[in-house]
Amino acid sequence: MVLTITGCSNYPRTLNFPFDNGGRGLNSRNSELNPYIAGNFITFTSDRNGSQDIYLFDARNRRLIDLPNLNAFDEIATNPTISEDGRYLVFMVVKQGQSGLYLYDRTTQQKRTLIPQTTKEIRNPMISSNGEKIVFETANNGQWDIVVTDIRGNPINN
Repeated sequence: MVLTITGCSNYPRTLNFPFDNGGRGLNSRNSELNPYIAGNFITFTSDRNGSQDIYLFDARNRRLIDLPNLNAFDEIATNPTISEDGRYLVFMVVKQGQSGLYLYDRTTQQKRTLIPQTTKEIRNPMISSNGEKIVFETANNGQWDIVVTDIRGNPINN
């Protein structure tokens, strides 16, 4: 997998990770979708184990990081993002035709619901670098609204 990163200075730059036939690295035979980079971490979804799961790669040490209690066989996980310190992952889950927004805390190894499963479409979740705010889009009455919440899922009004 070759990732091109853009930003403010010394960019763009290309990250080149070798192919890993065993699926233990960043680049495998399977689809690697929605890569998101924060600090030394790259999070993405892949269908390596027969379901679309979230993976976390430590770019500094060039290895996958275990995420116990995160992925579920009956869910399709998409659009993962991670806080700069690598503690929190925010992602969408589609289950039985409904989408929800979830937070995974790597310290406690717990996944919790921020926005419960709904028929309203949710897309493009992002978490702030310090992990305190989450922003995402939701379909509401035929238009897309941007929602900002705190880490507990409580709306923040500006």
